[in-house]
Amino acid sequence: MRAGGRWLAPPEQWSRRRFAGETTVALLLAVLAAGLGRLLEAPASAVVAEAVAIAVLSLMRRRLPATVLAVTAALTPVGNGFLPLMMAVGWSAGRRITGAGRAVAAFAGAYVLCVAASLVDTWSPSSALTLVLLTTLYFLAVAVVPGLASRYWTQRRTLLHTLQERNSQLLRERAMVAGQARLRERQRIAQDMHDSLGHRLALISVHTGALEVDRELTPRQREVVGVLREASVTAMHELREVVGILRDGVEAPAPASVGESGRAARGTAGIAALVDAARAAGNAVELKYAGEVRPLAAAADHAAYRIVQEALTNAYKHAPGAPITVDLRYEPDSFVVEIVNGAASGPAGEVVSGGQGLTGLHERARLVGGMVHAGPVPAGGFRVAGVLPYGVGEASPFVDGVDDFRQQPLKAPSGEGVPVMDWTVPEKEWAMGGRSGHSRSSGVAIGCGIAVGVVMLLGVAVLVGAFFLVGSLDKGMIEPSEYEAVEVGSAERTVRDQLPSGDTIATAGLEGKGPKEPEGSSCLVLMSSAMGESLESEPVFRFCFKDGKLVEKKSYEVKR
Repeated sequence: MRAGGRWLAPPEQWSRRRFAGETTVALLLAVLAAGLGRLLEAPASAVVAEAVAIAVLSLMRRRLPATVLAVTAALTPVGNGFLPLMMAVGWSAGRRITGAGRAVAAFAGAYVLCVAASLVDTWSPSSALTLVLLTTLYFLAVAVVPGLASRYWTQRRTLLHTLQERNSQLLRERAMVAGQARLRERQRIAQDMHDSLGHRLALISVHTGALEVDRELTPRQREVVGVLREASVTAMHELREVVGILRDGVEAPAPASVGESGRAARGTAGIAALVDAARAAGNAVELKYAGEVRPLAAAADHAAYRIVQEALTNAYKHAPGAPITVDLRYEPDSFVVEIVNGAASGPAGEVVSGGQGLTGLHERARLVGGMVHAGPVPAGGFRVAGVLPYGVGEASPFVDGVDDFRQQPLKAPSGEGVPVMDWTVPEKEWAMGGRSGHSRSSGVAIGCGIAVGVVMLLGVAVLVGAFFLVGSLDKGMIEPSEYEAVEVGSAERTVRDQLPSGDTIATAGLEGKGPKEPEGSSCLVLMSSAMGESLESEPVFRFCFKDGKLVEKKSYEVKR
């Protein structure tokens, strides 16, 4: 059973839900055909055989589209319930037969089989042309039109998939080129920083180290010089790490404690060392803790350290001598760091500032899902406060309104930050068309043009068929009064001149179904304009001629 299901599936594997859906469709088509057969009072064996055949063909139409199309086209004229199956088979064949030439050949072969089966089932030399015309219209409506619609839809979907893959590939290539350009620029900046700042910091470290052992310095001066030397050494370590990040693009893990070199841990564990260094430099700094200590994600932990560091630096520059309060609060849903300095007690003097410190803090906080606020306080002084999440998954509540996460592009699976398209098929069609008004209008115009053309073709075909059918009825139908007026024994030429010729498809299948014809006679069978006793029966009149005379006329009903 499982192997059979795998064989029935098209090249792509069916899921259980898809297989159940296909089975349900096959059963519905079979039940519909059985119901129609019983309505037409067909034999029970024929109804069962037809239902089984329809169910099997429906299940195989995706695996063998051309073969099922040919078989269904041959069985449709002789069966009662193959019309719905023919439409489904035409849709599948138009979609799954690869190559325009193969598709045309498959539909042409199916058309020939359909016409041949129709002629064999109701053969009549006088009505063959009309039968071929009606069969052609029927095949166009139930097979060719669904096949064309399916093929257009499939080709459009394939084109959209190709455009999506090409767009994703172009975005990946663009990201790679941009990444290489950034890497080259970062390497250049790293080299410049190493050559310039590294040299200056090394000189500061050497001179402060020499000055620290000068015997003429007072203990207070020696302490201050020691702070300067430790600060220069720490700056050299951090510069080395920054240069490594710029060159390699990967940040090294921050140390968890203060090393022997004097470098502070770049996280909440290093904030106490920052405060101690500020106190040693002569600043009045108070450190406060509140709440139960909880660990932060690495990026958020580092951002908290940088917020305190930048706020203390701004306080040194713009409010020298002012008291500073560093408040660390572990709230239930977030970590809050707040640095407040009072008003400056003296002139700030000349301040060297790049003007990018607070901007960088905003960006650091945004990247980890937090936010930073900086501004003056009413009593005088300045306040810097940051709110940071404990984990990466808690970032969304703290995204700034300006950088709303709903407006940020999707991330590529590779993590390069490249926007990719991940849409369903209908969404792709509208979104791809929405990129360009011209492309969208062209696609809609093509689709509408095809639909209008198909509808017009079917309309013309129906009108032509109706015209021929109505015109042919006059050649095969008479009134009961005309039948009564004809007398047995009249000359054949006279009777035939009074009656229609009977050369119409409407009378196909009526011959040979009534009482036995007289020996050696030729008969003309015509329909009656009167209604039969039931919908399944057709009242007919038969006129038989022999030796140039009318030898018999009969009135009876024939089941179609």
